[in-house]
Amino acid sequence: MGRHTVSGRRVWVTGASSGIGRAVAVELVRRGATVIASARNESALHQLVKDCGSERVAALPCDVTDRDATHRAAADMVRRVGGLDVAFLNAGTCEYVEVETFDSAVFERTMRTNFLSMVYGIEAVLPLLRQSPAPHLVGMSSTVAYAGLPRAEAYGASKAAITYLLESLRVDLYRSGITVSVVSPGFVRTPLTDRNDFPMPFRIEVDEAARRIVDGIEAGRPDIHFPKRFSLAFKLLALLPARIYTRVSATLVRRP
Repeated sequence: MGRHTVSGRRVWVTGASSGIGRAVAVELVRRGATVIASARNESALHQLVKDCGSERVAALPCDVTDRDATHRAAADMVRRVGGLDVAFLNAGTCEYVEVETFDSAVFERTMRTNFLSMVYGIEAVLPLLRQSPAPHLVGMSSTVAYAGLPRAEAYGASKAAITYLLESLRVDLYRSGITVSVVSPGFVRTPLTDRNDFPMPFRIEVDEAARRIVDGIEAGRPDIHFPKRFSLAFKLLALLPARIYTRVSATLVRRP
């Protein structure tokens, strides 16, 4: 068995009630992992457990924007499965900014759900991961973190903060043996992206995204990004001179 093979490992998945988190939880169970699935929607978690039809998945309702609740969930997880090998911190939301009515409340909500929940989760799981023989910290970012896009000021800022946080931790945790991976997907068909009012090139199905994420986890990849053409295009976009980049990116998202 490889160091990063998920079979037989204990995995905590946050944001597991729908979308990518749910699909990843299902894929992990399919590959033999023991999964603790967390989200605020308790009924959706129990439906996930029922749909998986396996004793290797359990629901652990938790509001990850609440620091104390996150720490209690981590302690409960230890009581249930004895420890943790992989943390997939995935909970998130997306709100777009209308620059004509610039509203700081959008930033507060988005940063709390996307970034601070990640910080609380990392704080809670690091002591547990240090006790695992093959610890792996995986966080959900986005290709939007590579380059600024119109209307994505709040969402993009939260994802850029996540990417920076995880890349810094990768260096600080290098000697501890904890692998750190950043997941940066493009457009994935989920209830969140179904609300978008603009074209989403190369959008993939959520089950395909889940397979790519778990493949990346099992390969121990530090940067799990997909679809490749989309993510590489964004990385190249960020290298353009500022004036050219601004003109190009202004055409990418339709304003309502």
